[in-house]
Amino acid sequence: MVDKQTKLRNHLTELPDFVFRFIDYYYDGESINTQLAFALDIRIFLNFLIESGKFKYSSYESFTEADMDKITVDDLLEYKSYLKQYTLTYINADGESYQRTHRNSSFGINRKMSSLRSLFSYLYKTDKISQNVTLKIDMNKLVQKIKKPLTIQETMRLMDVILNGENYFTGRMLTEYLNRKKRDIALYLTYLGTGVRVSELVNLDVSDVDFETSSFTVTRKGGNEDEIFMPIQVENELLSYIEWRKEQKYKTEALFVSRNGERLTISSVEHNLKTYCLMAGITNKDKTRPHALRRTFACTLLEEGVDIKMVAELMGHKNIEVTHKFYAQYSAKAKKEIMRNREIPEE
Repeated sequence: MVDKQTKLRNHLTELPDFVFRFIDYYYDGESINTQLAFALDIRIFLNFLIESGKFKYSSYESFTEADMDKITVDDLLEYKSYLKQYTLTYINADGESYQRTHRNSSFGINRKMSSLRSLFSYLYKTDKISQNVTLKIDMNKLVQKIKKPLTIQETMRLMDVILNGENYFTGRMLTEYLNRKKRDIALYLTYLGTGVRVSELVNLDVSDVDFETSSFTVTRKGGNEDEIFMPIQVENELLSYIEWRKEQKYKTEALFVSRNGERLTISSVEHNLKTYCLMAGITNKDKTRPHALRRTFACTLLEEGVDIKMVAELMGHKNIEVTHKFYAQYSAKAKKEIMRNREIPEE
């Protein structure tokens, strides 16, 4: 299986040198997922420029910084429309080409336009282009749907399945559960108890955990390190898991390990959580994703009266406005309780 760093390098070899410099130097320290997203988004834009006939190139590598200076507002408006649905050509493991059609929501279009804006900002700041024409294009207006945290009852049911899977699984699923039980208890309890991002969780190494200070160190978005203090229950489960992990004699430094002895992937965390949620009777799609545990952590803190600035620090948010999204979810619950308990005077 190709790791993300290798995948990024493979993408960058197909892209122009100025894109390589933008991603590898300008955004040095960003998460590998962010760098991959930039590479893929810029590839789509260059593909559009070739398909539309704006440039008569046969490869992405042929593009130059001077070409980006020729991009007009009309080009970008046409690109925004193109992003609603487009087809890309890929090469499979046998060297055969195949096509896949992609569709984007308003959110997806905004993300790809944002990647392009970042590239043009870099080119403008480094005097490679005369203007950043992407600033003249408005982003799509988004209607934010409030994603709810797990309720207390849902959290208790979910943790019961994770802690006592023997009562829920049978056959092959039971065998798989027992093989990963120790790891998953530590993993999901750490997730729910500290509110770290799933990417931060799977990137932890054993050496990042310090039981003397009751904390572990994560690398936040942007590359900054942050010390996360552990609740007692989380500390106990991690200590127990690490002792069990030593008995397995894993060679990797990764804290959370797959059955193949490799670092656990985000997709595995997502897949296993959905399985646990299904057994717990949690079917809301937003609540079966890993971020739901992070959302639940934030909302629980707000319910307990923790100041929103402190919640922002604990969540690793650089901008407190991001934390306000969680506050809106907590606020909705508080408003319901106020209205449900309100008495209307009767004659």
